[in-house]
Amino acid sequence: MDRLKDKLAIVTGAGAGIGQAIATVFAAEGAHVYVTDVNGESAQQTAEALAGQGLKATAMAVDVSRGQDVTALLRDVERAFGRADVVVNNAGLNVRSDFRHLTDADWVKIREVNLDGVVRMARDAFALLKASGAGSLINVSSIMGQRGLRQLAAYTATKGAVTALTKALAVEYAPYGIRVNSVAPGYIETALTERVLKNPLLSKALLDKTPMRRFGTAEEIGRAALFFASEDSLYVTGAELAVDGGMSAGL
Repeated sequence: MDRLKDKLAIVTGAGAGIGQAIATVFAAEGAHVYVTDVNGESAQQTAEALAGQGLKATAMAVDVSRGQDVTALLRDVERAFGRADVVVNNAGLNVRSDFRHLTDADWVKIREVNLDGVVRMARDAFALLKASGAGSLINVSSIMGQRGLRQLAAYTATKGAVTALTKALAVEYAPYGIRVNSVAPGYIETALTERVLKNPLLSKALLDKTPMRRFGTAEEIGRAALFFASEDSLYVTGAELAVDGGMSAGL
């Protein structure tokens, strides 16, 4: 299938997990994908794996919390392609803590990646998305951005902000031919969630709240992102798609 044939896509946090799955789905659909990650070795391994399948990928070490890294990435894309058809803000992290024990350092760390990084990419990639003529900006938020859960207050705050930012940018960027949407994962089986999902008591409690009675896969998030990246969603902007097995509907 070639739903993204000849498209240029940038995916942050693509060295593993959800970002890697999004990059893989996009590349399989014909896109040339910039695989970026704070871990340059992981980004390179992902890009090499895609190239080994005859797919197109470029690896770059990018820490979205560092403005100079984002600038270098976008300059490289501009020199090589002159545009960006799809930008996926996936890079993120979490530090579990009761809010009363949250340190300033941990809060800054979470905010700088989960929110500041999204803001920086969404702002600085504007010209490249506009040059596409039909750009798609996709933010990976979370169903936790709409829910209050113990030890996730900081994470929830940043993801809720991403959801709000998505809607504001959808309105602002629409006149320039840029669509802005978000994908909100529920509990997805990745290294980031392994500790929680491997706990029998926590796992059962979460599955009891999930109508489909299973956890999601990273590829399923990739498929949701593909909808927003492709022409299947040409009249969709400002939307958030929950990919959570029905968890947010049942809470």
